[in-house]
Amino acid sequence: MAASQPLKGIELIDCAKANAKQGVETAANLCGYGSEISDFQSSLQQACHEIGVDISELSDLITDQESILQNSGIEVAPDTPSDL
Repeated sequence: MAASQPLKGIELIDCAKANAKQGVETAANLCGYGSEISDFQSSLQQACHEIGVDISELSDLITDQESILQNSGIEVAPDTPSDL
């Protein structure tokens, strides 16, 4: 669900990180910035700078561990919920 107003601070960082894999347009929209991509990126860089993290683009928020989990390995799970 998209935020009704543009998020700021740690809320913006959390939302952007959670949606980073979906792309900058989707992340901006869900963080309350709509199609204002440049405003979203500026606010995100400012919020990250305030907590001592320097980013140059949204993909910098995707950790190496998340990339590894997404790109490799297998999922082990029961065939059906009743097999739990």
